[in-house]
Amino acid sequence: MPRLLSTALSLRRDPRLLRIPPYVSAFCIAIGVVWLLLLPLDDYSRRTYVSENALLPGQVHTYFGGSEQHIFRAFRHEVDLLADKNNYEVNDKLESILTGFGVKVGRQNYTYHSAGQIYTGENVYGILQAPRGDATEAIVLVAAWKSIDEQLNRNGIALVLTLARYFKRWSLWSKDIILLLPPDSTTGTQAWVDAYHDAHDFKHIAPLPLKSGALQGAIAIDYPHEQRYHELHIIYDGTNGQLPNLDLINSIVNIAGGQMGIETTVQQMTGHTDSYQDRLQTMLRGMLYQGLGYPTGPHSSFIPYHVDAITLQPTGEGWHDEMAMGRVVEGSFRSLNNLLEHLHQSFFFYLLMQKNRFVSIGTYLPSAMLLAANFTIMAIFLWVKSGQPTAKDVGTGKQQSDGLERKGDAAPSSWSPLTVERNLLSPLTFVAICHSISAIPLFLFNHLGINTLPLAFLIFSVTSTVLPAIFSFAAASLQKPTPQYFQLTKSFSLLILGVSLATLSTLNFSLAFLVGLLASPLTFIRPTDSAATRWFFAALLILTSPPIVILSTAWTSGVTLTEVLKAASLGWNVWGMYTPIIIWCMWWPAWLIGMTNTLSPISNI
Repeated sequence: MPRLLSTALSLRRDPRLLRIPPYVSAFCIAIGVVWLLLLPLDDYSRRTYVSENALLPGQVHTYFGGSEQHIFRAFRHEVDLLADKNNYEVNDKLESILTGFGVKVGRQNYTYHSAGQIYTGENVYGILQAPRGDATEAIVLVAAWKSIDEQLNRNGIALVLTLARYFKRWSLWSKDIILLLPPDSTTGTQAWVDAYHDAHDFKHIAPLPLKSGALQGAIAIDYPHEQRYHELHIIYDGTNGQLPNLDLINSIVNIAGGQMGIETTVQQMTGHTDSYQDRLQTMLRGMLYQGLGYPTGPHSSFIPYHVDAITLQPTGEGWHDEMAMGRVVEGSFRSLNNLLEHLHQSFFFYLLMQKNRFVSIGTYLPSAMLLAANFTIMAIFLWVKSGQPTAKDVGTGKQQSDGLERKGDAAPSSWSPLTVERNLLSPLTFVAICHSISAIPLFLFNHLGINTLPLAFLIFSVTSTVLPAIFSFAAASLQKPTPQYFQLTKSFSLLILGVSLATLSTLNFSLAFLVGLLASPLTFIRPTDSAATRWFFAALLILTSPPIVILSTAWTSGVTLTEVLKAASLGWNVWGMYTPIIIWCMWWPAWLIGMTNTLSPISNI
């Protein structure tokens, strides 16, 4: 044992050990990316299954159809007549229709302010009380007046009204059915859900005059076109990357495909061939939507309140009509009506490869954790290295031994490696300044008007590029930076980034992975005395900076910068989207510190 302990201590002091951490960090990044690319394979993904036995999807006979089609066409004609009316006139007509069914109707006004614009409207909703229930649980059926693509949701509204009349005649319901008809697919639903859970701003959102019990689930219909369709597109991405319970999606797929013969698809992957390429593309699309954290439909407002919800959107050209869609909704509501408690047995964290294949969090989480670990490993490595004397320190005798020698006690040299005192004030001050000024872009881009947002973003992008040069010049003027100063600033910055990404990966895996991958150059770039290398590092960091990434993403996706900034501001002010915090208060300060260290000439230290 003494010999083994002596060998371990000698290895601990071996300088060759300090050459290992950079390679370990690079290895973590490579393994994290490869791990993600392996997920679509059969050995790493598995088929979906329904965990909640009470759902019994597709086990009941649906009766919607026949004469109901004439009712549907009559309601669609009513919707066409209201196409040019304002929100209040439309709600007057919808209220009279719902009241005629014997449904209790309530209306709610709301107003949101974002990017200098006002989003105002009035929701109308009805509560169909369950004959066999006690108003303690409810299911929501949503159809916004305007679809996700800002078109008149003609068939969606007509289908909800037809289903309301149809459901009213049945006595099997044990849960109340709430029919929600907001004016749009974005702000209206959020105002209603917030008010339903008493989490709204009373200054801008009116309370609900009528309420039912706890919401068990919600299905939204986005059906603006009139032609027959081929597939049902299931939209399930929620705000801040939250997802509904997988059992809800599995039930819809089972009911539509197994009982109605309707193909279903996710992430707009029409004609999925179940190949590796299609699986990977589906997964990456899901990661992109989850990473953005932006709501994708009316259902997204329900998920933060632990209400499982999806949006059904008919796509393609086929032979299925609105009656088939109605039977899918009926079968889904019959399954949700069987629930004795919230959906909880299946997965809330998953990546879908296609409609019936997924990867659970235990399988995909290590890829993001490895990217986060890469920053933490380098942070610890730089901390250790900052305490070691340089050749200059050894020559001037500035090193000091361990605590035993400082106390005047004799100790063998094998137990007292030479160290230098760490000057923490300057590095901590600089890191604190960079993280403090990150509040500026967070505030500006969420409070400026739509007319000034693009110009402000461009000015900030230029300022963000110039600011590191100013910081490096100021640091060189105020004091003579030492290698230890650069090591400590980078260590603190990477430590904050690594810990933040590790925590974020359990909440929003996709956002943590994307930010970790884009910020990975910060791990290896350092000050250098070669001008060519320094400017190469600077160019690489500029290309991976948050402003340039946002501009590039907008350009490649065919969306204008104004639309991107408007959507980000709306997401912050309406849905509480935290993606801007991750970008401006976590990623950008780390980039700013790394860029400043890169531009600092090594000749000045």
